[in-house]
Amino acid sequence: MPITLPRTLPAFDVLSREGVMVMGEDRAARQDIRPLRIGLLNLMPKKIQTETQFARLIGATPLQIDLHLIRMTEHETKNTAAEHMEAFYRPFAEVAASGEKFDGLVITGAPIEHLPFEEVTYWGELEEVMDWTQVSVHSTFGVCWGGMAMAWHFHHLEKHLLPHKAFGCFRHQNLAPASPYLRGFSDDCVIPVSRWTEVRQDEIDATPALSTLLGSEEVGPCLVEDPSHRALYILNHFEYDSGTLKEEYDRDVAAGTEINVPANYYPGDNPALTPQNRWRSHAHLLYGNWINEIYQTTPYELDQIGKP
Repeated sequence: MPITLPRTLPAFDVLSREGVMVMGEDRAARQDIRPLRIGLLNLMPKKIQTETQFARLIGATPLQIDLHLIRMTEHETKNTAAEHMEAFYRPFAEVAASGEKFDGLVITGAPIEHLPFEEVTYWGELEEVMDWTQVSVHSTFGVCWGGMAMAWHFHHLEKHLLPHKAFGCFRHQNLAPASPYLRGFSDDCVIPVSRWTEVRQDEIDATPALSTLLGSEEVGPCLVEDPSHRALYILNHFEYDSGTLKEEYDRDVAAGTEINVPANYYPGDNPALTPQNRWRSHAHLLYGNWINEIYQTTPYELDQIGKP
C-alpha cells in the first residue's frame, strides 16, 4: 500500500520517480480500509526537503499512510514559500481544536540546540503539543532536538553542549536485539550524526522509564524508548539523504564557519569525492518497524486513541 499525499506536494513527484508508492487523496478515499493517520510536526527550516525525507521512509511499508503536515501556530517560516505552507500545512492550534486523533506523530529536529529549551520562542506551544500527544496520538517519534525536547519535558533529561560538533557517519551498536523496533537490524549499523548537543547514557540509566536501544561509543546514545509515554527518541538522522551532510558542510565552509569534515562520510574523508550512503536500509527498517508496531497496537476506532 502507498502513502497518501496531495498530488501537488513536491514530495509526490520526487517519491514517484524513486519508485515509492504514492497515492492521490481522491484514489485513497475510494479504498475500503482505514489508513494510518501519521502527523509530521516539521520544525526544520527547509520544510520541503524534510517532509520528503520522512515521507520516503514512512511510505515504504505495505500499509496505507495518510500523512498530515503540521506547523507551529505563530512561528514564522523564512526558508519555505508562504504559498507552500498555506497549501499543505495546518497550524497546531487548528489541529488541536479539531479534536482529531493520530496513530503516529513525528516531531522533527530544529537548528536551535544552543538555546535552553525555555528560551525557544515556541516552547510553550511545543509543551502543549507534547501533552496533547498523550491523549491524541498513539505513538510519537521525536527526532534529534525534537527527541531531546520530549525527554526534557517528560523526564527532565538534560541536553549538554559538546566541545565540538558531532558530525559524520558513526557506527552504532544494537543494544536491544529483541525490540520490535529493531527487527531485522544487524549487530551494528551506520547512522548520520549532526548535532552540537548530547544526552548522556548515565543519566538515561538513572531514569528508569527510559531504555537505550541503539548507542555509539563515539557519539553516545541514539535511539531511546519511552514506553510510559508511547514514544521513541532518536538523536541522530536516519532520514538524511545521501547529500544532506555534504550540504551542511558546504554551507558552513562557504560561510567561513569553523567545521570539521564529516567523519566516515566521504571516501577517504576527501570532500572532493562523492559521499556514500551506508544507512539507507536500516533507516527503512526502523521506520517500517515503527509503522508496523503502530499498526499492530493502535485502536481501530480513532476516538479510542489516548484512552486507557
